[in-house]
Amino acid sequence: MTRLLHLDASPRPGRAGTHNHGSHTRRLTHHFISRWRTLEPDAEIVYRDIGANPPQLTSVEWIEAAFTPIEQQTEPMRELLTESDALANEVIRADILVLGVPMYNFGPPAAFKAWIDNIVRLGRTVDYDPKYGPHPHLPLENYLPLLADRSRHAVLLSSRGDHGFDPGGRLAALNHMEPGARTALQFIGIAGFHSIAIEHQEEGGDVLAASTASALSRIDRLVENLHLELETPRLTQPA
Repeated sequence: MTRLLHLDASPRPGRAGTHNHGSHTRRLTHHFISRWRTLEPDAEIVYRDIGANPPQLTSVEWIEAAFTPIEQQTEPMRELLTESDALANEVIRADILVLGVPMYNFGPPAAFKAWIDNIVRLGRTVDYDPKYGPHPHLPLENYLPLLADRSRHAVLLSSRGDHGFDPGGRLAALNHMEPGARTALQFIGIAGFHSIAIEHQEEGGDVLAASTASALSRIDRLVENLHLELETPRLTQPA
């Protein structure tokens, strides 16, 4: 059984194409999850809406608690980390992260950055020790990604007001969304990273409709490919 973490970061309620002024990224994540359920009805889906309920921001107290060894943490420290622990546990358990994240001012909304800061945790999702060698995914030394114990994938589904933010595009150098998310998630050991975006949101009209149709079609293909990749090892395991 596949475990998926479905996360929406848009503050817009509802889905574009279904609700007035609905979110394009919520439409994409809903489409991905719906397509996955057709292939695997019993998949475990955990939903987290950080657009409606943003995670806590890091603070001096949070940093002190997070960097205190567990056996030395006080009860207030443990209480302060309760939400972060829950967010990290959802990521640890998941096989696929389905992340709906709109582009705001060339990067993600603050809620998504807060989520990243809560799940990248020393001793929980990444470890550091001078004895460790090269990082398997990034040009770093002495860090051990604790989520590299098995295959995991992150699917970043985004929407953009302009167009040309993909690699090689005219605005690629201004895209601080996918590169930042990829780096943070690979840092903790999530090697598979896939991104699909709707563009032309500000222009609207036919170009937005075409971009939306293309994104939905690419999601269909990605779902099929990921499902096949994750299902094949299960079919080849001895009974």
